[in-house]
Amino acid sequence: MKIKPLSNNIVIEQLKEEEKTKGGILLPQSAEKERPQQGKVISVGPGKTNSHGKVIPMNVKKGDLVLFSKYTPHEIKIEGKEYLVLKEEDILAIIE
Repeated sequence: MKIKPLSNNIVIEQLKEEEKTKGGILLPQSAEKERPQQGKVISVGPGKTNSHGKVIPMNVKKGDLVLFSKYTPHEIKIEGKEYLVLKEEDILAIIE
């Protein structure tokens, strides 16, 4: 199944966190973890339409690694896989 976001929405696959600390301690799955703020862009909408009816193109593209605000994404599950949907303005940076 393909996901095609509308307007300036972006679908992101969340990157997995390391299960080991820098000191080498393994973290159990029951340990409370903060959601990572990095993800890979899976799909991008066409862009936002301005007041003159012109579509403003997106700054991110499919395949980009991005940093995003951790409290704004909407979580969705499609065919057993979890994704995040957020607006372009919630993207903080593109990781190069």
